[in-house]
Amino acid sequence: MGKPSLGGENLCCYWEGWDERNRMCLVRGWGAFSEVVLAEEKGTQRLVAIKCIPKKALQGKENNIENEIAVLHRIKHTNIVSLEDIFESNSHLYLVMQLVSGGELFDRIVEKGFYTERDASQLIHQILDAVKYLHDMGIVHRDLKPENLLYYSMDEDSKIMISDFGLSKIEDTGSVMSTACGTPGYVAPEVLAQKPYSKAVDCWSIGVISYILLCGYPPFYDENDAKLFEQILKAEYEFDSPYWDDISDSAKDFICHLMEKDFMKRYTTDQALQHPWICGDTALDKNIHESVSAQIKKNFAKSKWKQAFNATAVVRHMRRLQLGTSLEGPSQITPTTCPPLSQTPLSLSLRLSLYLFYLFESILPRPET
Repeated sequence: MGKPSLGGENLCCYWEGWDERNRMCLVRGWGAFSEVVLAEEKGTQRLVAIKCIPKKALQGKENNIENEIAVLHRIKHTNIVSLEDIFESNSHLYLVMQLVSGGELFDRIVEKGFYTERDASQLIHQILDAVKYLHDMGIVHRDLKPENLLYYSMDEDSKIMISDFGLSKIEDTGSVMSTACGTPGYVAPEVLAQKPYSKAVDCWSIGVISYILLCGYPPFYDENDAKLFEQILKAEYEFDSPYWDDISDSAKDFICHLMEKDFMKRYTTDQALQHPWICGDTALDKNIHESVSAQIKKNFAKSKWKQAFNATAVVRHMRRLQLGTSLEGPSQITPTTCPPLSQTPLSLSLRLSLYLFYLFESILPRPET
């Protein structure tokens, strides 16, 4: 069988070691340094996502890819996208990933007709359980955000999956990190302040995600970058009326413990899992779908929340704005230690959802068998 093609271009879905086990990909997507293809295992008809990375793109960045593979090889959790296999040819590295096809978090919330505080609590419970697993293994995600939270399937009761471990870090016991990575709207104050940080940064991000899940808009927002960064650095956020009027005090208390400016006082994943809003019955069952979905559509249009930011660029911009001293203590890092996303390989885990599949399947014909 010859190589299948889409749009006149050969697909990279046939390679040494996989010709006998997999057949052509149905759709594909692209990144700065890799191509993502959807493949079907011949024997089981099981679909997998395969990231095809040209080895040329890895030259000089071997440590990056080795770190990501090391992280993913250690992870086996029901709510985390897994790396299933690795193959290589003379020209490419192939990463076989678990396929998640249920769509992105915000899309599913908007599509729901009924959505409650309890639904949000159950989502956060799954995320906390997965992040606790990572932290117990000494792994810090460092880029938790709604875009990296995907539903496993289109089933109504589908579990949520954490993806994108491109910025993850394996830390030693009690160690701190200093590389400025992440997405500004979800990154902890200590990261923006260029201070050493630890796994507590993930707990801050979960607090931000929890906030958004209950109102549909971010806790920190300003058209002016300087003011936005100042809000985050000072942990200045409100539970605005009328959007928070129907939200329980327990939910607000939970968020305040996670979005605590002092990372030493911030809830750990263990503490968060013991909060009554997560493990008890304080999450309300009132339908908040209309308000939350309206705000999500207003504040997280795809043109906005699909954008990729890098905290290193933020730190540089902060320096230009002379905001680097907003938190006490001297700077401990050099921003240039973390290159922009456009200069690094894509993360291993895949943001594959039905959005991607619908997009490419609608514009590209199926390859011939």
